[in-house]
Amino acid sequence: MMKTNLLAWIQEGNITIPTILFSEYRNLNLNEYELVLLLNILTFLEKGHEFPTPDELSARMTISISECNDMLRRLIQRGFIEITDECTNEGIRYEKYSVIPLWERLVEHFLKNNKNTKETDKQEDETDLYTCFEKEFGRPLSPFECESLAMWMDDDHHDPIIIKAALREAVMSGKLNFRYIDRILFDWKKSGIKTIEQAKTHGLKFRQKQTPKGNVKGETHQPTVPFYNWLEQ
Repeated sequence: MMKTNLLAWIQEGNITIPTILFSEYRNLNLNEYELVLLLNILTFLEKGHEFPTPDELSARMTISISECNDMLRRLIQRGFIEITDECTNEGIRYEKYSVIPLWERLVEHFLKNNKNTKETDKQEDETDLYTCFEKEFGRPLSPFECESLAMWMDDDHHDPIIIKAALREAVMSGKLNFRYIDRILFDWKKSGIKTIEQAKTHGLKFRQKQTPKGNVKGETHQPTVPFYNWLEQ
């Protein structure tokens, strides 16, 4: 779906292709001559000239007609452009260049890079998460604890940020253990809590309900902060 949408936006002119080509042509294994040739083809297509000849294209470049012809053939063979056979309303057949293969290559490259970036970010978040737990526990995590962390992320699909929030809740409550944190995460998932803001609001509402309304006359007590005992839920 993402690839289809991007291709539609490109064809409608909502995405500026020359800019993307300039930044990505090397990653597509195109050289500068091939880049300029593609840009010239795009220019002709935008002006309604759908099948410029090697003579017309080479006239805009510093290469010969023969070199231009060879380059066009290589671009077709490598799947960057194609020649399609079209037909007018009057039944007259004609050929035209199609740059849809080029759009597809760019979109695939973009999606691949985006996926790699997300995977890198996820790995960094997971590494940071393990570091946070070891810092709070004051020791390396056991194999069982590492497995629990992995299950929260992979099986229960908890965001690392939410897991950190549950860790902080356990620290504040003075109940720093994995069973307690697991119960917090279970309750949050059941309550539909998926963001750090929702977790904070959920905890704040509970604490407001649990705050003592007042002290008995003549008695003085040190103010206390109520904490949620998730294990009793």
